[in-house]
Amino acid sequence: MKAIMVVGTTSHAGKSLVATALCRILSRRGWRVTPFKGQNMALNAYVTPNGGEIGHAQAVQAWAAGVMPCVEMNPILLKPQGDMTSQVILMGKAVGKVSAADYYEQYFTQGWQAIEESLRRLTNDFDLVVCEGAGSPAEINLKHRDLTNMRVAMHLNAPTLLVVDIDRGGAFAHVVGTLELLEPEERALIKGVVINKFRGQRSLLDSGITWLEERTGIPVVGVIPWMEQIFPAEDSLDLLERNFQKKANSEITIAVIRLPRISNFTDFDPLESEPSVTVKYVLPSQPLGHPDAVILPGTKTTIADLLVLQKTGMAAAIQEYAAAGGTVLGICGGFQMLGKMLADPEGIEGQEGRYQGLSLLPLKTVIAGNKVARQRIVTSNYPQVGLPVTGYEIHQGRSRLVESEEGNTQSSCKPLFDDPGLGIVDINQSVWGSYLHGLFDNGPWRRAWLNFLRQQRGLPSLPTGVANYREQRETMLNLLADTVEENLDLSPFLPSQKAKKEG
Repeated sequence: MKAIMVVGTTSHAGKSLVATALCRILSRRGWRVTPFKGQNMALNAYVTPNGGEIGHAQAVQAWAAGVMPCVEMNPILLKPQGDMTSQVILMGKAVGKVSAADYYEQYFTQGWQAIEESLRRLTNDFDLVVCEGAGSPAEINLKHRDLTNMRVAMHLNAPTLLVVDIDRGGAFAHVVGTLELLEPEERALIKGVVINKFRGQRSLLDSGITWLEERTGIPVVGVIPWMEQIFPAEDSLDLLERNFQKKANSEITIAVIRLPRISNFTDFDPLESEPSVTVKYVLPSQPLGHPDAVILPGTKTTIADLLVLQKTGMAAAIQEYAAAGGTVLGICGGFQMLGKMLADPEGIEGQEGRYQGLSLLPLKTVIAGNKVARQRIVTSNYPQVGLPVTGYEIHQGRSRLVESEEGNTQSSCKPLFDDPGLGIVDINQSVWGSYLHGLFDNGPWRRAWLNFLRQQRGLPSLPTGVANYREQRETMLNLLADTVEENLDLSPFLPSQKAKKEG
């Protein structure tokens, strides 16, 4: 056996959580393990050391396994960008834009070849591959073109866990219905059911488990208690479920504009981990309020989302907020929006033409065909000189300062880093912009920026000698693995210790 498959009865059942926990559990037991998801539809992306894009969830799973993320872990990434189209990322590189109706006709064969080749490499290099499915394996209208559920399990002959979310109700019906819709050879691979997100007294569930095992002939191998989501979901669905609640010890509130095509909102998990910070996601149609800072996040469709801000009045609200002395920060697409003009002469994002930005920074951005995707290591100039900062770029726009073109002899902004192309801040340090994702992962830089906000409120500074967010993530991954390991029987799924590779 070279693989374990994790599928779910529905989207958001907990497949990513279980797969991540398995990567850490097996790694701690001495297995050389790697994650895998054949096809992923997500706007949260990560850039590997070789400059390839993969789903951020697979990067987290790689870190849980103690290995470096690589494109073979997620050979197909689809990034929705509105108008029923998605950008196709194949083996880490953008290869085109396609409609849902045309995707499988154009990319099914090529995609499956990439999946087979990726699995060949991973199974050669690792003891076990922890494979994650997508959505449900029982979507009868999609099964013939499935690239990531039971087709992968059948290819690997992988024992498969079926995860069900009991918190939403109907869990037993979901399990029975899913199994009924699988082909006999597919159902034969389902070796265990995992009930996820259970709240309450376990004894009240026992009779239901007995009935389910007798009805299906498949054991329930785990009942995982309700846990707060400790690592990011693949898409913005979980943002719909985040109810704003000010932390008890919160002193700073940061409003993140929840753009229609918000991407890489994983950038803000380190801020949410700060006890003194409350992160509030605000829809463009909602009042902005009076936060201590406003963040414009990344987006897959910068111009389309900018037009939404203008139509709803949020653009004017942000401009008024900045004029009153408020702090605004834009990342990637949000950075581009802060400029004076955005142009998409080739209609790459679907919005051909020139558009006026928020005019809070002296920038012009042109959407280009060649995507920039790379990791970066730079040194900060603001809010504190000399801090090392790591992160990654994922963008198709090229931005340039326009002050010199307009005859200005003195710049109104300064470079954030030793690479001036990665970000700028105005001379009042009230409007910030950067192309760097993962900026807040850098603990000392994050604290220095938060201290700038705290000074505006007359609050004492926080210590800046803190670890980067990856150390907090390691703690959370271990807590996740501990909880799942206590509540999941893996013995029917694991090969003997002798099957592990030496070294």
